[in-house]
Amino acid sequence: MKQQCRALFSFILTPLESGTAPYAYKRSHRIALLVLSVLFAFLASIVLFIGQDEDPTYLIPVMLFGGVGFLGIIVGVLGTERAVAKIWGTKP
Repeated sequence: MKQQCRALFSFILTPLESGTAPYAYKRSHRIALLVLSVLFAFLASIVLFIGQDEDPTYLIPVMLFGGVGFLGIIVGVLGTERAVAKIWGTKP
């Protein structure tokens, strides 16, 4: 199942997993990425819920926060150590 999901989101994962440069990875980087991504997704859902009575410009933060949350969750769950390190920009 994980390989099928990796194939589905390969357009996100491939650029992050490419390269041969050394990287610094810690398990806490993946945990922090997942926690922050869930917080961004939660924030997007709150803005979506609260902003429905306003004009349609409330969709801008929903798309931004939701996109960042979605990207982080995909990389945190399916990505390799290199992809997580590249998201954080860590170098040895």
